[in-house]
Amino acid sequence: MLGIALSSLRYRGSAFMAAFVAMLLGAAVVSACGGLMETGIRLAIPPDRLAAASVVVTGDQSYEIPRAAPAAKSAGGEEDEEEDSEWVTLPERVRLDAGVADKVAAVPGVARAIGDVSFPAAVADGLRATGHGWGSTELTPYTISSGTPPTRPGDVVLDAGLAAEASVGTGDQVRIAAGGTAGTYRVSGLAVPPDDREVAEAPVFFLSADVQSLTGRGGKVDAIGVLAAAGVDAEELGERIRTALAGQGAVVLTGDERGRAEFLESAVSSESLITLAGVFGGLLIIVVVFVVASTLGLSVHQRQREMALLRAIGTTPGQVRRLVLGEAMVMAVLAAALGSLLGPYLGGWLFDRLAGAGMVPEKVVFHQGWIPALIAVSVSLVTSFAAALVAARRAALARPTEALADAALEPVKIGWFRPVLAVICFAGGVALAMVTMLVMEGPQAAATAGPAVLLWAIALALLSPVITKGMVAVLGGLFRRISAPSGELAVTNARTRIVRVAAAVTPIMLATGVATANLYVQTTQVAAGERAFVESLRADAVVTSPSGGLAPGLLDRVRAVPGITAASEFVTSTGFVESPYDAGTPEDGWQLRGVTAEGATQTMAMTVASGAIADLRGDTVALTAEHARRLSRKVGDTITMRLGDRSRADLRIVALLSAGPGAETVVLPARLLAAHTTAGLPTRILVRTTPDADLDRLSEALGGLGAQVSGRDALIAAHGEQEQTQAWVNYLLVGMIIVYTAISVVNTQVMTTTQRRREFGLQRLTGATPRQVMEMMGVEAALVAAIGIVLGTFASLVSLVPFSIAVSGTPVPSGPVWIYLAVVVIATALTLGATWLPTWLAMRVRPAEAAVAAY
Repeated sequence: MLGIALSSLRYRGSAFMAAFVAMLLGAAVVSACGGLMETGIRLAIPPDRLAAASVVVTGDQSYEIPRAAPAAKSAGGEEDEEEDSEWVTLPERVRLDAGVADKVAAVPGVARAIGDVSFPAAVADGLRATGHGWGSTELTPYTISSGTPPTRPGDVVLDAGLAAEASVGTGDQVRIAAGGTAGTYRVSGLAVPPDDREVAEAPVFFLSADVQSLTGRGGKVDAIGVLAAAGVDAEELGERIRTALAGQGAVVLTGDERGRAEFLESAVSSESLITLAGVFGGLLIIVVVFVVASTLGLSVHQRQREMALLRAIGTTPGQVRRLVLGEAMVMAVLAAALGSLLGPYLGGWLFDRLAGAGMVPEKVVFHQGWIPALIAVSVSLVTSFAAALVAARRAALARPTEALADAALEPVKIGWFRPVLAVICFAGGVALAMVTMLVMEGPQAAATAGPAVLLWAIALALLSPVITKGMVAVLGGLFRRISAPSGELAVTNARTRIVRVAAAVTPIMLATGVATANLYVQTTQVAAGERAFVESLRADAVVTSPSGGLAPGLLDRVRAVPGITAASEFVTSTGFVESPYDAGTPEDGWQLRGVTAEGATQTMAMTVASGAIADLRGDTVALTAEHARRLSRKVGDTITMRLGDRSRADLRIVALLSAGPGAETVVLPARLLAAHTTAGLPTRILVRTTPDADLDRLSEALGGLGAQVSGRDALIAAHGEQEQTQAWVNYLLVGMIIVYTAISVVNTQVMTTTQRRREFGLQRLTGATPRQVMEMMGVEAALVAAIGIVLGTFASLVSLVPFSIAVSGTPVPSGPVWIYLAVVVIATALTLGATWLPTWLAMRVRPAEAAVAAY
């Protein structure tokens, strides 16, 4: 049967092209998602400023949190069960004691171990830079191109490129903001990296004494760069250092891993990239399975007459199955091979878009090996085999006479398996909707809303022939009146070709449902986040610093400015409640807010249920009342928290706050929280002013301190920009799925239309004009599009409404109406275009020739 299968592919190339394209693109996109996941797992970041270090030692940014209560211990003190836990990445820099460098230096094979401290700085008119101690220049290595190294307090050495941008040279005075203060420094020299390469964050080198006064880190270092002795292998040296530092909370990096010490955000970006690739890759595989099965099933259904003739001349059911499977697998092997070759290019393009949006550092190297290609090939082959097996079942098992009748009449038969599976999918969709609405809170609701729309779409597709038959009966009268007699012919054709119409409706329904649901999930989530932020913000202005931190004494100076009624430092981070056990811990930890007790309630909307925010000083904390209830704690009790830099803090509860679902936060004193962040200082001061206050006066009062004053709108815009960045990333990946389903819409329509050449020829021989045929096909395509759009809209609404209730408390999703209108217009345009074009091409053949053409 393989020879017959190859002949069928040879002489029926156009009939199989749609299935081939679906397999090819499916394999390419699955391979691309696999490449993104592999990139996140590998996280290869070539070192930049630490390039000369053979090995880099840094703090361990991973943290293990329990996902179940600690197991009860037996009488002997042993745990009865292993505790269920999960590893997360800490958001703040975990620093090392300077003494660790001495232990590293004692390891055989180490020539020098150099501690490095990094802190944000702003040069001249706000040029971003990074401050370091002069001793760390060897880690690049930087060399003096002019001038001398810093020899006295107040001297700095600038990166030569940064100095040119700031228009300063050796011996000049330059203003630098760092460590919450701004001062004037003397440029003692200019330094250049080897081979004049560009460094991502231009450095400013200070004396060690200046570094300590600016950072106040008490001898702690961000990383330790290790210079290996001559002839010592870096990997072998790394293993020795790991052994020497075992159990001390240090991570030893070699090769392209060394860049992780420079780009702290890379670890969080890695998790985000893995999660995105996994979630969207999983959704995409479901869509690919669905589209390939639908397309391949339609191509086999269109050959019912051929299958019937094969059965009539004695072909066995097994031979028919082998024929269909052979055709499908030949296409699948070729499509999978080509798709896996296209995958790295598509994956690289997607990765560049994600890096450009700031989701991952641009220094991360995209890597796609053979594993994503293997997964793509496996998905394509398994999908094609399963789809072909299902498609061939009916033709292979039917009796020859029934098969001939079916080929002519196309009765609606869906068997027992499809309704059962549809009921299971409907039940799953209802369950996810209930979980979304009643259990999930805030952004977490998107985790169940996305899969819900696919379950509803699959359920509708399984019953598509029956549903389509009912929809044709309901909408038939309207479309008959649109354009008689073409409308009458279009509706009649749809009623006699229900199975083929249902196959054409399915991708339209899937594209409409996926696009509408996922786009409005993002707009609703962004709108809810912005609304919650605006409602929680009472401040009229915000004070920030281009150097990343504000001096502790700046708050008092802000309060002394006329027109200022209240001011509060504001710090954000992430943390975990260690004791008592916190079953409700979000996946990435609790959002921590650091505020100043005296101005917190005036600058932020906080409703106190019990206790007092005024007591938020020292080692204290304020929880939401619901959070405290789950922890069985009240005002005056103590909890233990693990902060973002791994520090442990015992905190006394001084206030309980009222908060809506999804708005739970943990509030700490700003000074306490700031000390455990990467910046080490508060990053913002929220300011409440009188109605007639002048922000220019505040800016003048803070002049010379390196601080900037912005209005409330700027604060809201900055928050909205962060929300939009994450939403844009989701739009990109969702758009990839939408484009794939849109291509399947075109493929299906072209395939169903091209097969009707003989029908068009007969109509023209009986007196129909080409315009009338085109008009009939337009009405038929509009009917197909309308049914698909209605079903897709239903599938999206039953997932969007619960999501909107969970996120914003209203059943109406947020977002502009034009998004839905654009989806409808695009779906309709694709359906009409993919119908009219092949119809026009088919009618270029003379009617007599078309009338005798083979199906």
